[in-house]
Amino acid sequence: MTYTAGIDVGSTYTKAVILSESHEIVGRAMEPTGFKLTEVAERARARAAAEAGLAADDLAYTVATGFGRHQAVMSDVQVTDLTAAARGTTFFFPNTRTILDVGGQTMKATRLGDGAKVKSFRLNDKCAAGTGAFLEKTARYMGYTTEEIGPLVSTSKEATSISGVCAVFAESEVINHLSQGVSPADIMHGAIVSLVGRSVQLMKRVRMEPEFTLIGGILRFERMADVVRRELGAEVNVPEGDLVQFTSALGAAILGHRRLHKLQGQAAQA
Repeated sequence: MTYTAGIDVGSTYTKAVILSESHEIVGRAMEPTGFKLTEVAERARARAAAEAGLAADDLAYTVATGFGRHQAVMSDVQVTDLTAAARGTTFFFPNTRTILDVGGQTMKATRLGDGAKVKSFRLNDKCAAGTGAFLEKTARYMGYTTEEIGPLVSTSKEATSISGVCAVFAESEVINHLSQGVSPADIMHGAIVSLVGRSVQLMKRVRMEPEFTLIGGILRFERMADVVRRELGAEVNVPEGDLVQFTSALGAAILGHRRLHKLQGQAAQA
């Protein structure tokens, strides 16, 4: 049995997936990225391999992606997160044509063509109000952890308007709402609506078309996907559970098998 590893060195978390040649996920792991990118990439891969009952030497090929991919020195090749996300999303949902990827520090919209090829993309990595960091910062200000965002917003009755176009102004609105006695749940709901508004604008800029697939750590909050559905007036795909966070790592592992097959074919012809 041949196994490949995909490592997604993200700005907030580093994810690793071990994939069998039958495309079964046999191991996965996630670590806070921090600032020692080479070490965290190695640690995440080792943990994922251990979960699969494998050692590093048992892995035939490793592909790294994400903003810190070039620091994953144990990898055989590096690919962009756009390419890896395209492979991962179409593995789960083959008819995907538009991807929205909302992470801790970046938000990306991508339109795909045939064969999971990237046709156009737009990034929002300049302002925190357009990323998951905005939700996490809003939660912390109100005394909640990131893990509590989902349960908190699920109790909201109505989203409070947050119209600030940057994180600093939006934070001022949050402070004002709290002083007026608005519930933290409704404020958190409003922060999600604000973030979704920005994400839909990004999707429009790539000339979005269905099917839509949502990935990234922020999509583990169910209300986020619900708001996107409402804004688009269309159904959206979301990988189950925490797989929303592992989609790009999975895509990298899939590309590892494709690369192996190509190398084997070249060797056979030689």
